[in-house]
Amino acid sequence: MDISNDSKPPVVLIRRIKAVLHIILNRPETINSLTLEMLRIIAAEIDKAGADRNVKLVIFSGNGVKGFCAGGDIKIMARAVVENDIEPAMRFLKVENDLDLAIHRFHKPVIVFAHGITMGGGLGLSAGADIVAANETTRMAMPETRIGFFPDVGATGWLFQKCGRGYPEFLGLTGYELQGGECVCAGLADCLIPSTRFDKALYAVIESSPELPTGRKAAAAVLKEILGPFTQRDIPRNKDMDRWIETYFADKTSVLDLLGNLKACSTQNELCEGVFARLSERSPLAVVTTLKCLRRDEHKDLAEVYESDLSVARFLMTQHDFREGVRARLIDKDNRPRWNPESFEQASRMPDIQTGIG
Repeated sequence: MDISNDSKPPVVLIRRIKAVLHIILNRPETINSLTLEMLRIIAAEIDKAGADRNVKLVIFSGNGVKGFCAGGDIKIMARAVVENDIEPAMRFLKVENDLDLAIHRFHKPVIVFAHGITMGGGLGLSAGADIVAANETTRMAMPETRIGFFPDVGATGWLFQKCGRGYPEFLGLTGYELQGGECVCAGLADCLIPSTRFDKALYAVIESSPELPTGRKAAAAVLKEILGPFTQRDIPRNKDMDRWIETYFADKTSVLDLLGNLKACSTQNELCEGVFARLSERSPLAVVTTLKCLRRDEHKDLAEVYESDLSVARFLMTQHDFREGVRARLIDKDNRPRWNPESFEQASRMPDIQTGIG
């Protein structure tokens, strides 16, 4: 069935085919950016599927050619700034976090077919899945520090469960955009399925769903075998970049030290120079806060991470940099934010109790 109303297209399509609950994000004009209505619909369907013996598998996908999900609806953030009221945004984040945690804890297998842009809240939805399938169009990133925010949706915890050394810090701080096979190599996707085989792979999974074993782990193992013939095996891995990321980002506790190392190597290494430039356009407060969250959350239970995310979100959304970042990137779009504190040195001197991470 479809969840809809009379006045507008349904924002989420719900299909029940064989033993599958197929959840299709349906706001292609916004790259399926998430609204509170969408989150509540999805949460209700996941809850029902958990109790329905006829549902053995949940599949997520997104309509439109641009991507699976660009994240949370930017109107939510813009409204918080324009109306000087963060409470609606905080309610959105609470519902989003609860849904994402429910997917992590779900007792049936979950697959996400993530084409095109899959960022922010889109990664939040996919983080708890057993299998995330990407294709050559997939673009994955967490760009939040660019607007004075941080990678929330539990990312400062689950990145360490998925990614190799240094990648949680590298992706979270810089907003680096992974493309195609890079998404698999970095750990945010589990397999690469060429776009010409995407629909065929989806159909094969649906057809096999009635025969899936009970138990999430056992069913996921079978699903990986079913997807095997559709996946691309020869994904090139950039081992030099892996080593560089581990060297310059893994286990770092100080943004100033990290930047100092990048400056020292920038004359010799194109990667260092490019990432240093990328960090320099981001909110110093958001970058410093993100690194502190990563260090704090690396070994925490995910439920604790999602809970503490809300405290950090509330802090950052009341700061100058969030208002200025949203203005410069989303409202006026002049891309000239004036950060305060304006330097990483100043931001690094702020005590933890002020940044909500104590």
